[in-house]
Amino acid sequence: MTKFSLKTMNRRAFLATGTAMLATPALAQSSDVNSAETVEVERDITQSVRRNISSFRTLDWRPYFSNLNNGAILVDIDSRALHYWSDDGVTYKLYPSSVPLTEDLTRRGRTSVTQKVEGPSWRPTPAMKQRNPEWPDFVPPGPDNPLGTHALYLSWTYYRIHGTHDTRKIGRRSSNGCIGLYNEHIAELFAMSKVGTQVLLI
Repeated sequence: MTKFSLKTMNRRAFLATGTAMLATPALAQSSDVNSAETVEVERDITQSVRRNISSFRTLDWRPYFSNLNNGAILVDIDSRALHYWSDDGVTYKLYPSSVPLTEDLTRRGRTSVTQKVEGPSWRPTPAMKQRNPEWPDFVPPGPDNPLGTHALYLSWTYYRIHGTHDTRKIGRRSSNGCIGLYNEHIAELFAMSKVGTQVLLI
């Protein structure tokens, strides 16, 4: 077995256990840096997810936004897809995403990007630690971090758009509120978006 495959298997094993299924909910933001790092975790997808589905169809921004000031992100929960339009209207991107596991974990409405973090760290909330005392108090940036390589914090506390190292989550109902993307896609979106980019979840 190669060194790469061993590393991959170790990561998968971590992600399959209580510690690694911590792939946060969507995007969180707070004026306090520590609380900004505090996020909910996703449930174990092996217990609750049946299949991977994402509906791809291009959309026009006009029914959803009055303008493209600072760019715009539309997350369609039902189709499990994220749409991005640049502020000049020239660039349009469509990405498959993970979405909240249940309707009660789903938040819809308008928000915006309030912070961009490359190499995000992860902390469980006190409530999460109470429910799952075996979870770590802190996960630093790296291949085992449930936020992947990049995170866009939203004005809604405990909600983010972020990457994931567990690619099984994409196209699935697998989060506690987060919108997840493949790491290569969140890196691209991260580079295009800015603080102030409009976000709408429908």
